[in-house]
Amino acid sequence: MSSTTQPRRGGAEGQEKTTGKVIAIAVVAAVGGFLFGFDSSVVNGAVDALAAQFSIGALLKGFTVSCALLGAAVGAWFAGPLADKYGRTRVMVVAAVIFAVSAVGSGLAFAVWDLILWRAVGGIGIGAASVIAPAYIAEVSPAAIRGRLGSLQQFAITIGILSALVSNALLAGVADGASGDLWFGLPAWRWMFLVGVVPAVVWAGLALAVPESPRYLVAKGRKEEAGRVLASIQGLRDGALVKRRIAEIAKHLAAERDPSLRDLKGPRLGLKPIVWVGILLSVFQQAVGINVIFYYSTSLWSSVGFDDSQSALFSVITAVTNVLVTLVAIALVDKVGRRPMLLAGSLGMTVSLGAMALAFTQGTASGQDLTLPAPWGPVALVAANLFIVSFGITWGPIVWVLLGEMFPGRIRAAALSVAAAAQWIANFVISTTFPPLAEIGLPVAYGLYTVLALLSFFFVLRAVPETKGRELEDMDDLKVERRQRSHA
Repeated sequence: MSSTTQPRRGGAEGQEKTTGKVIAIAVVAAVGGFLFGFDSSVVNGAVDALAAQFSIGALLKGFTVSCALLGAAVGAWFAGPLADKYGRTRVMVVAAVIFAVSAVGSGLAFAVWDLILWRAVGGIGIGAASVIAPAYIAEVSPAAIRGRLGSLQQFAITIGILSALVSNALLAGVADGASGDLWFGLPAWRWMFLVGVVPAVVWAGLALAVPESPRYLVAKGRKEEAGRVLASIQGLRDGALVKRRIAEIAKHLAAERDPSLRDLKGPRLGLKPIVWVGILLSVFQQAVGINVIFYYSTSLWSSVGFDDSQSALFSVITAVTNVLVTLVAIALVDKVGRRPMLLAGSLGMTVSLGAMALAFTQGTASGQDLTLPAPWGPVALVAANLFIVSFGITWGPIVWVLLGEMFPGRIRAAALSVAAAAQWIANFVISTTFPPLAEIGLPVAYGLYTVLALLSFFFVLRAVPETKGRELEDMDDLKVERRQRSHA
């Protein structure tokens, strides 16, 4: 363990105050994850009604849902450099405003192309939030609890998913269906989008109230302000200790020019090795097919005899399960470490996905007419939920934790931008390719995800560094490369 780990940060110097204030600030940043979760699920409740409203086919309907992912890739790509130039909290505010505008535009869309435009705009805001929230949380958190606080991003995503499902159900229930009219003569599906204005405005207000990252302030030469912020959010009463902490940050930034995407260049296919690790973490997180499980859950429940209302109930139960297992991850991440949790998650996902692939080989018909004979229907259901648990405790939150903390400070925001953009693109590719794969056969689709989950195990074993207990100033390329070589 490095000499700059938790013990030297000193005993009981305002520890309770530190924890309380840092948690509050981290929660504010994580609201961006809530917006992502809300947006990704709110459209699923509205998509059939809006498809009927605008008379669109299956292909265009699918693109209307997934176009936000392309916007998110754009937002993630540019958010890091903008955050380095203008500050983390300012980009949070801008992202919230963009999402609010998108919610209004989507809710009042007059044509499908108009809706697609506003969905893509909202994706830009969500992509920016996916970069800024973990970076900001990592930069304000003490090393001892940074993993738990970084996990709040995924926890907020799961809460957003659950909130959207509940909101959609309530609105559809009042209107007797997503196409039924509500207030001001607008159908319920439009209000499903419009409700998104509320969390966006709340996040903007909260982001205006939290302090800027001390590391950003030091990078801009505002060391005294950085010291005051650091002392306040971490409860540091020793002025000499605060000065040492600021000096350490400044030491890592002093010789560097203004950060940009050019700083990510390196010897491995044009990028630094640590940047490739971040990109592949993001890709594997999506490549195992987690979003496909949610998208196909209704047919999965139907295949073992549940009707539509029961399927909706089970979808909510699945969302609640996702929330609860993320709490388990928050409790474990700073005790067990990042690498062991990812390795265990990869094995759990491999086994559960493999069981699903095997179960689907026993199916009759396909698509909405899929039927699984006993005992394969229950096997598929149990395996799907075990997969969600394996992902929710490990790869879901841990990847966000690592992306927020594993990069050296001088490239953190820019590298996180590239990694997050890769995640959104991977999400889009997996979501778009599932229908044709399903046409070939569900065993093929889930068999592919099984192989990718297994590959993720060997990737973590070989390339991913352990960051538990390290201060952010210790995250330099040399140490990561040594870790990589030690596992080669």
